[in-house]
Amino acid sequence: MRTTTRLLALAAGASCLVTACGSGAATHAARSAATAGASGAKARFELPAPTGPLPVATTELHLVDHARTDPWVPGRTRELMISLWYPARTAPPPERASGNRRTAPYLRPGVARALDRGGALGVFKPGEVDWAAARTHAAEGAPADTRRGALPVVLYSPGFGVPRALGTTLAEELAGRGYVVVTMDHTYETAPVEFPGGRVELQRLPEPGPARLKTALATRVQDTRFVLGRLASMRAGTNPDAEGRPLPRGLGRILDLSRAGMAGHSAGGIQAAETMRVDRRLDAGVDLDGTMQYAAGDLVRVAEVGLDRPFMLMGAATGGKPQTHLTNPSWKSFWEASTGWKRDLNVPEGSHYSLTDLQAILPALDRHLDIPADGRRALIGTVNPERMTDAYRAYVTAFFDRHLRDRPGRLLDRPSPRHPDIRFIP
Repeated sequence: MRTTTRLLALAAGASCLVTACGSGAATHAARSAATAGASGAKARFELPAPTGPLPVATTELHLVDHARTDPWVPGRTRELMISLWYPARTAPPPERASGNRRTAPYLRPGVARALDRGGALGVFKPGEVDWAAARTHAAEGAPADTRRGALPVVLYSPGFGVPRALGTTLAEELAGRGYVVVTMDHTYETAPVEFPGGRVELQRLPEPGPARLKTALATRVQDTRFVLGRLASMRAGTNPDAEGRPLPRGLGRILDLSRAGMAGHSAGGIQAAETMRVDRRLDAGVDLDGTMQYAAGDLVRVAEVGLDRPFMLMGAATGGKPQTHLTNPSWKSFWEASTGWKRDLNVPEGSHYSLTDLQAILPALDRHLDIPADGRRALIGTVNPERMTDAYRAYVTAFFDRHLRDRPGRLLDRPSPRHPDIRFIP
């Protein structure tokens, strides 16, 4: 058995704005395409397919904020990479034996190499996983489907130090159900980030501590507000890409920024709440297991004053204890101060990364690699992987359907027998 030291450290502290730093059908699951058949072959995996009725496309943008100096690297202008996921005019062609390269890669080549060299996520040994081979289900750069008019927009941000790619499963699900989703990296904190031309930027952070966390959150909030502005310029007909690369046809026209929300995992969830506090362009938000404090007793401002707009907390188990507004002081403060619609859901058998793509990827690779059982539990708990992926996507979609599209549904009203792993916290 390999050591679990780095793995357990990741579960406790990779997202440093957290305290320490149904249908289970095969078509929904990460299929057992993870293979390590031949001696020395790298293991592979496939992402769960989106379940929505619409074909999905994606494109990347390089954004430069000329009005802001980067907080992590003196003398650098702040720059970001984002991906947009949206309904496509037509679906990508079926995959052939030679491999369909018209769907976007899960990770850009430089990101895949950097993750592999470092032993991705503190879980996998260098050379074990073929990260570069993984594909999404989205056609790269395909024209947007403009026949449905402008669509609500959802921003997504990952946990501290984690690539935006770990939100791909959720982004594809929402896009396939009629949303435009914008996933964001946060340069020099998120690592690694690949820019046009193959330039890869790694983390450049000071020593851990509350000051670093406060800078990170403040920077993420500024990044989010900047991205919202660049999306507005796209809607107005401007191309914000720093290299001026052509935008997919019709993409700007399908952005309805009068219906905008944000979801995020861990630090990204705190970011969603804090951005909503200071920017009313966001109408609704979801925090996926992000504790709203820098250190014990030092709450993020939004936890002190709450929100007056819809917000959903979705927690898992941290250190064996479910994170809810009944057990976590920062969530309790936020819950009591918030006057808008709110819901608190919990996955008691899940763990911190159950609310990311890792919930699907790790079990697929675990069939072929020596991943310690205690390490796997630390990251994704013991919840059924296929059911958890279904539930995570279903509840986040139901939330935005209710609050951005005026489609109330029933899923958020009471526990569902289709999703037995989800607990409603009163």
